[in-house]
Amino acid sequence: MKFIPTKIDGVFIIDLSPHKDERGYFSRSFCANEFKKRGLDYNMVQSNISFSKEKFTLRGMHFQENGHEEAKLVRCNRGKIIDTVIDLRPNSATYCQHFSIELNEKELKLLYVPKFFAHGFITLEKNTEVLYQVSTFYNNENESGIRWDDPLFNIKWPTKNPIISIKDSNHTNYIK
Repeated sequence: MKFIPTKIDGVFIIDLSPHKDERGYFSRSFCANEFKKRGLDYNMVQSNISFSKEKFTLRGMHFQENGHEEAKLVRCNRGKIIDTVIDLRPNSATYCQHFSIELNEKELKLLYVPKFFAHGFITLEKNTEVLYQVSTFYNNENESGIRWDDPLFNIKWPTKNPIISIKDSNHTNYIK
């Protein structure tokens, strides 16, 4: 596993560095010791799968708050996505900045998202599946979100008309 820092402190691209042979490959997708060595939250308590039938399905920008903040480890198992995070840590040098990366089924890469970040993704292909592990159990009462097209963040999505849930479309813009 190779942990590659991004422009936002605490957010890492994880290259799984597979061992390949004529049969295929083998790779660890998670190792608590590797996370602990880097001071990252490694207590993943829940795994979630998101399946989207259509291209340009957008899910986000989600976060939990009030003591239920969660770190996430995200991988695209089938298809292709643009995964995006927004730094919501008020004392961070990158507060309100975002980072985006393409994750797909062919490249064995994951995205590590620390606590206090909004997270979302948009599918770039039909029939896309995303697996993500989280460090805190889901808590409906402390779930929140930011509008996907909030001008404060100026995220460059690949379409202006994504397929989005009513719940996500009702999120408000972020107020600093």
